[in-house]
Amino acid sequence: MRFQIQQVSDIPASTQLYNQICFAIAARHYPPGHRLPSTRQLAMQTGLHRNTISKVYRQLEIDGVVEAIAGSGIYVRDNLNKKEFKKSAYSRDNISKIPDQEAKKAIDNLINLGCTLHETRDILTNEIDWRIKCGSRIIVSTPREDIGASMLIAEDLSATVNVPVEVVPMEELEKVLSNSNNGTIVTSRYFLQPLEKVAKQHGVRAIAVDLSDFQRELKILKELHAGSSVGIVSISPGLLRAAEVIIHSIRGSELMLMTAISDNKSRLLSLLKTSNHIVCDGPSLSVVENTLLKNRSQLMRLPQIICAKNYLSIETINQLKKEIGIIN
Repeated sequence: MRFQIQQVSDIPASTQLYNQICFAIAARHYPPGHRLPSTRQLAMQTGLHRNTISKVYRQLEIDGVVEAIAGSGIYVRDNLNKKEFKKSAYSRDNISKIPDQEAKKAIDNLINLGCTLHETRDILTNEIDWRIKCGSRIIVSTPREDIGASMLIAEDLSATVNVPVEVVPMEELEKVLSNSNNGTIVTSRYFLQPLEKVAKQHGVRAIAVDLSDFQRELKILKELHAGSSVGIVSISPGLLRAAEVIIHSIRGSELMLMTAISDNKSRLLSLLKTSNHIVCDGPSLSVVENTLLKNRSQLMRLPQIICAKNYLSIETINQLKKEIGIIN
C-alpha cells in the first residue's frame, strides 16, 4: 500500500501519515502480525524525514496499534492469544482433516506437556465453557465522545449475528461488567488497548474488528474533477476526522471538503447546499435524504449521494462469529 502526503498543508505530515497507517491497519490492508514498512522505505515513498516516521510509529505503539520487536521491525499488534487464534477444524487449511483427528492431536499435545487425562478434560471443558460464555452477548464499546463508532459497529453486527448486541460507552463498561461479566467486548483497533485491560479484569474477551476498506467510495473521490465540493456525513466524529485527513492526503486542496455529524441540522443543511457529492454512512442516509426533501426549494441542485452501507468488512464479521462460536 502506498501513502500520499500533501507537503504544503495545514494538516501536519505526521498526522496525515498516522491516519493513513491506522486506516490501512483497521481496513486489514496490514493484518495482525504484518510487518510494516521500515522508516527508510516510508521515507523514500513519502518524502518525509525518518525521524518524523519514527515518531509516528512510536505514537502507534503507545496507542496499542503496533508493537516494536527489537532487531526485527514494527508489526501490527495481534490482540488474540495463540490459543484464541487457532484455525477452526473446518477452515480451508484443514478442510480435508477429520475433526476427530484434530481432537486427538489436541489431547496428545496436552498429555505430552505433562497433563493427566483428567486435567486435559478440565482444560478442554473450561475452554469450551469460556467460549460459550463469551458468545452469550456482544458489547460494543468506544469512548462516549465517539459513541457513533460503536453504533456503526453494532448496526453491522446486529444484522448478522444471532446474539444480543448492545452499545456501552467505555466509561461505563466497568460498571456493566461488574453486574454481569458474560459476553465479548468488541471495538475498533483505535480503542482496543484500554478495553483489553478492563476485559482481563472481568475474565471476558476483547476483540478488535476491521473496517471496510471503502475502496468504492475512495475510487469515486479520486476520480472527481478538481474543484468539486464534497460533503462527508456520519454519526461518528472519529470517522469524520479520519476521513477528512485521508481524503486531504489523497487530493490535497483539489476538493472542497466539508464534514457534518448527521444530527447537526444547521451544519448538515449548509453542507447539502454547497456540495456536489455527499458521502455518508448507513445510519445517516435517511437523515440526509429527509433533509434534502424538506429543503428542496433552497437547493440550486441535488447532490449525488454515495452511501457507504458497510462499516465493517465481511471477513472480520465472519472471523468474530467463529471466535465466539456463533456461526448461524
